[in-house]
Amino acid sequence: MLIEIPAAEGTAEALLARPSSGGGPFPGVILYMDAFGLRPRIEDMAQRVAGWGYVVLAPNVFYRDGTVAELAPKGDMTTPEGRQAAGQAAFPRIGRLTADKALADIDAWVSALRALDGVAPGPIGTFGYCMGARLAVRTATSHPEAVAACGGFHGGGLATDEPDSPHLRLGTARAEFVFGHADHDRSMDAPAVARLGKALKAAGLKASNEVYRGASHGYSMADTSAFHEGATERHFRELRALLDRTLKG
Repeated sequence: MLIEIPAAEGTAEALLARPSSGGGPFPGVILYMDAFGLRPRIEDMAQRVAGWGYVVLAPNVFYRDGTVAELAPKGDMTTPEGRQAAGQAAFPRIGRLTADKALADIDAWVSALRALDGVAPGPIGTFGYCMGARLAVRTATSHPEAVAACGGFHGGGLATDEPDSPHLRLGTARAEFVFGHADHDRSMDAPAVARLGKALKAAGLKASNEVYRGASHGYSMADTSAFHEGATERHFRELRALLDRTLKG
């Protein structure tokens, strides 16, 4: 279901998924979408995680650019051509979501999750896809007192030379991290993966920093041509194990 929540610069829609059974309260987690926005595939993924016993909030991080309906991909992304066409509309939004804007919104997302009925007190988790992986890391580093679990899958730009690169603040985090990188990903190449791993180690964090061989950028998105079933199922297994041991242990 879609709900509305107050964000830094207006009202944002968000997907909310709850467990279909059990009395609760349940641990809360924030799911950060990929560049193609909130759509049925993200809803399916959120509901799958909710089925593990979590309340899942997936905000429209591009609310400044439009509503969920307005930003939804218009064409078939299951072909490379269709995915590329959708990207031409979606990718400019990533650049407009600067680090300062993202951090202001992250405060709102964390507050909104904690205020939801049925969310257990205590630590929360966060995970994201593509550019959403950066937002997940920024959530863990800006709210270390709250975030116990952070996952990033086929993420881009996690460890760059820019002064606001997400990896530079890992020293403030307390979460456990799990990364499942795409293979031969230009947005997160082998040197960047190594740089991220070095930063995780220097921060003394418990972390997994793996490349999923044979899986391209966007591998978890079943509504696109990048989908890789084996890598997708692996990411779900590793994500569930992360959430269960940090939020239910």
